[in-house]
Amino acid sequence: MNFGGFKNKEVIVDLSNGTVDYRGINEDDVKKYVGGRGLGVKYVLDNGPEVEPLSEENILCIMTGPVTGSRSSMSGRLAVVTKSPLTGTVTDSHMGGWTAARLKWAGIDNVIFKGKSDKPVYLYIEDGKAEIRDASQLWGLSTRATVQSLKDAHGEENLSVMTIGQAGENGVRFAGFMNEHDRAAGRGGTGAVAGYKKLKAIVIKAAQKGNMPEPAQKDDYNQANKKAVKAILEGGLTAPNKGGLSVYGTNVLTNLINEVGALPTRNSQLTHWDEAEKHSGEWVNEHLLVANNTCHACPVGCKIEVEVKEGKYKTRVESFEFESAWALGANSGLSDSEAIAYLIDICNEYGMDTIELGHAISVTMEAYEKGIVDQKLDWGDADGMIEIARKIAFREGFGGILAEGPARATAAWGVPELSMSVKGQSIPAYDPRGIQGIGLGYATSNRGACHLRGYTIASEIAGIPEPTDRTVAEGKAELLNVFQNLLSFSDSMNICKFSSFSENAEHYAEQYSTMTGIPMTADDVMLAGERIYNLERYYNNLAGFNKREDDFLPKRFTEEGASGNSEGLVSRMDIMLDDYYNVRGWKDGVVTEEKLRELGIIGEETTPATEEV
Repeated sequence: MNFGGFKNKEVIVDLSNGTVDYRGINEDDVKKYVGGRGLGVKYVLDNGPEVEPLSEENILCIMTGPVTGSRSSMSGRLAVVTKSPLTGTVTDSHMGGWTAARLKWAGIDNVIFKGKSDKPVYLYIEDGKAEIRDASQLWGLSTRATVQSLKDAHGEENLSVMTIGQAGENGVRFAGFMNEHDRAAGRGGTGAVAGYKKLKAIVIKAAQKGNMPEPAQKDDYNQANKKAVKAILEGGLTAPNKGGLSVYGTNVLTNLINEVGALPTRNSQLTHWDEAEKHSGEWVNEHLLVANNTCHACPVGCKIEVEVKEGKYKTRVESFEFESAWALGANSGLSDSEAIAYLIDICNEYGMDTIELGHAISVTMEAYEKGIVDQKLDWGDADGMIEIARKIAFREGFGGILAEGPARATAAWGVPELSMSVKGQSIPAYDPRGIQGIGLGYATSNRGACHLRGYTIASEIAGIPEPTDRTVAEGKAELLNVFQNLLSFSDSMNICKFSSFSENAEHYAEQYSTMTGIPMTADDVMLAGERIYNLERYYNNLAGFNKREDDFLPKRFTEEGASGNSEGLVSRMDIMLDDYYNVRGWKDGVVTEEKLRELGIIGEETTPATEEV
């Protein structure tokens, strides 16, 4: 393969027998599935959708894209793709920072782990080569202690480390990866898969100089990149030091979402909370902000670093994000931003998804309030939350059932309706009653409830690329389809989703075409995104998600009215789901043979496995 942007080198690590092999990348797969998320899903599908997530047979894919580590703005993203132990679906989880760029600078596109080591190991990568090394001395360490130990061993210069913490080691189903800058690949339990395989960390040593990906059409690429950068610099949300995302980080959304009555509060019993302002971006900037950090090739700098300088919550942490602050704040009835910062910090140390942890806490609080469980945990009890987080990470006592995820825990208690989850993954920080399109997005997301599969919030709240009425269900299927396809492509090109606030399919097409040398138009971008989204759905169909009932929302959202400025609203899934299936060309949530052939996912000679499901 001789496309620009790629090193045409993948590392295949067999942890069972301790071997490392190398291979090139299939040209047809790249043309169809782009890279990153799309190509990773293809590998996971080829490996077999019937595998158990926590087994030697499951694979763990560390994926970059064709612009990763290049001069393209926001091109520092890395995708971790596997079968999720939380949901049983295919999942991909992304992280920023410099890890992805350094992997590309080291001369490697992707790393695929299979098998299971009989002892803790880490993978060391430098100069296009990878070595399995002993990690016995690292097992049991937190993520930051692991990173520091590996930096001490290999030198800090030009070094990136992505690692799991104790949560991944102990098989917490929502454990994730962290890298050296508090950036998380948090959702879906990818860290639990690594922990099962006894893979503690991946260490990459590589400098940018002389190693950046080379575009196939250098002059045209420079022009395409300038055009994209201009859009970002002039964007209403992305403009450096002016746009809301740059000034306040993702937490710029707290007050806005609360004001419209769509901030899930106390396990979604309410959708507005008078105390939410106390963990908003504005509050944090005034009281706790110490730095605005950024990722490779990103002018926006949305990463908010905060510091609590004294007291029992003394800490310094970079990732005071909207979702994290909400999950451990409004969703759990906690308004103390210092305590929230401390909770985020220990989540990062243990290597746990803050969203899923927040839900594990909130379902416990509601279950205790209603006399369903004996574990005492009151709304807003910060110290109790800290202790529960520790118990979950180490699977200690009551934490053991919560480590299985809120959906499994509430089912075990006999009250599955208390879990605000879809396909086993809990919702993020937008209530689907007050924002209709995002509810459809949660229900039809291929990795369980997720706002990042199809971010209709851009249109329904921010008016990007054009405003739509958040309270109206009609037309949301078409809107969601566009967002899902576009973001499937950006995740596969491996460019930050926030670029879509300023860039469009034409920007992506021009950067991709000139980098790789593969001609692509804006329409081709959307077609590739549609193919990738259908590939994921096909995987899930084969994995057993083949009924209309799998695309659902909890009854709280469809039967109980919202509060605040969304008073009385419920999610109108009854209107939206049929529309969505029609737009997608699916039959009750199953990808049809016609659609699979139309998109080239299966060939004429292939019998689609969905017929046997």
